[in-house]
Amino acid sequence: MFRNNYDNDAVTFSPQGRIFQVEYAQEAVKQGSVVVGLVNKTHAVLVGLKRNAEELSSYQKKIIEVDSHMGVAIAGLASDARVLSNYMKQQCLGSRMTYGRPLPVDRIVTQIGDRAQTNTQQYGKRPYGVGLLVAGVDDAGPHLFEFQPSGMTQEMLACAIGARSQMARTYLERNLDKFADCSRDELISHGLRALKETLSHDKELTVDNTSVGVVGLAGEGDKRKVESFKLYDGQSISPLLEALEQTESGETKEEESMEVDS
Repeated sequence: MFRNNYDNDAVTFSPQGRIFQVEYAQEAVKQGSVVVGLVNKTHAVLVGLKRNAEELSSYQKKIIEVDSHMGVAIAGLASDARVLSNYMKQQCLGSRMTYGRPLPVDRIVTQIGDRAQTNTQQYGKRPYGVGLLVAGVDDAGPHLFEFQPSGMTQEMLACAIGARSQMARTYLERNLDKFADCSRDELISHGLRALKETLSHDKELTVDNTSVGVVGLAGEGDKRKVESFKLYDGQSISPLLEALEQTESGETKEEESMEVDS
């Protein structure tokens, strides 16, 4: 039986320069249900598709509030995500207690990136099998970061990770120019549409399988204040799904009328 001698740990390179355990962790992210993140000038939005292991079980949590100015969406192993999100919560709480201010988003993302990369440099540890989309707001405005199991982090304008996420990325790339100047509700609508693109034909977005997280700035000019991270889950997401249906039905009628005129 074939055996790969280079995947026993995360510190050994293969002759091709690959670290197989990191690739296995990235595969765990690809197997997780999809999450989508978008950002404009005032808000950052996270949208996640929840999955239940079987009909009798509850749906898995996909979006976690880290602090009043930050939240994360997960794709991959939920247990690893819980470890990382708890670490982020501790760091944010420590910043508020020590310095009396929220932790900048890029700093906490760099910290979890360093923590994850350490696991690829010490024998006996393994990479985290989870990918994160981190949405938050600080003095520089709203931000969206992607975290990968290798420890790589990068700031994004829009992103989707997880199973069937390529369809969501295609939608985001096609409509990227619209995000910067759209309103809070329009940004949420774009996120739900991108999420809807990943569904198979026999499934729909419902109050049970959809989560939305929003954080941003409220007001105008120098008087803008942080709009605390708000999680829409369960019945609270029903108005957002209804608004999406109304928007899509309105666009369908416009297209039909244009075809008639032509």
